Amino acid sequence: MTRTLVLGGARSGKSAYAERLAAESGKEVVYIATATAGDSEMASRIAHHRASRPAEWITVEEPLALGNQLLRWSSPERLIMVDCLTLWLSNLLFSGGQEYPDVGEIALPALFHEQQDMLASALTKCASDVVLVSNEVGLGIMPMGAVSRCFMDEQGRLNQSVAAICDRAVFVAAGLPLVLKG
Repeated sequence: MTRTLVLGGARSGKSAYAERLAAESGKEVVYIATATAGDSEMASRIAHHRASRPAEWITVEEPLALGNQLLRWSSPERLIMVDCLTLWLSNLLFSGGQEYPDVGEIALPALFHEQQDMLASALTKCASDVVLVSNEVGLGIMPMGAVSRCFMDEQGRLNQSVAAICDRAVFVAAGLPLVLKG
């Protein structure tokens, strides 16, 4: 069983690369989608992604309990693809329904760290090959607003912790993969 983290920016080709890895694995693919349709534009994006996936892939939509789903679908005959950790982290950040201040400290909901710990544990226990897609959000300018800076920091920490667990890490830019690890 291998763990692969695929990183990249928006429209970098990271999801297409991860889907290619899944398709070429020869295994049953379980695709865990973390996106939620908060507005009509996002609903349209989700519908497009659903329609473009191979019909034989099992799709599981899970916005929060990602580690639980990894263990639920765990099997040596499967490859589990997660798209994406960035939306999942955003879902966790806003899971409490709270408003965040424009300045000052951000108090993260308890679920935030609980679910990240569960993901790390599940990645070490899962019997499937796993391909995780995530955005590298720290390559641009420092964002304005406390919640945006908190998100950037937490996404960077999440990517580092997942990369440490994974056997492989690949950065995709302009559709071209650059192997960082493995």
